[in-house]
Amino acid sequence: MQGEREPLLVGWREWGSLPVLGIQAIKVKVDTGALTSALHAIHVHRFTENGRERVRFDVHPLQRRSDVTVRCEADLVGERLVRSSSGHHEERPVIRTPILIGGRQWIIDITLTNRDSMGFRMLLGRRAMRRRIIVDPSHAFLCAQPQRQ
Repeated sequence: MQGEREPLLVGWREWGSLPVLGIQAIKVKVDTGALTSALHAIHVHRFTENGRERVRFDVHPLQRRSDVTVRCEADLVGERLVRSSSGHHEERPVIRTPILIGGRQWIIDITLTNRDSMGFRMLLGRRAMRRRIIVDPSHAFLCAQPQRQ
């Protein structure tokens, strides 16, 4: 069994959870080629509440399915210019939220973007992995799927 201080061994894709956003299970592509983490988000709406910038958005957490929708809200922590794998540049809203993978939880920054045409609803980028994860690209789902509540 791995100790808490040792990096978590993960495969190239894993089940994750974004508990504060109400997303109990989402397949995550562990993408060492991406610097920034990204979450599929549609109907993104920015607003101010009690002097804080916030964002409300919908997520379809299941791949190739749009019949399940989770409505999310989070503080907006900034904007980030991201270059996609196709070379397209896009200014994206950034949120900060805990992620849970393999029984470990930590806080990450996630950019919000429409990933309808992509295979995975979420990418875990290098910034979120740093000093926490070791990736074995020859395996997938080395960690248990989060428990549904």
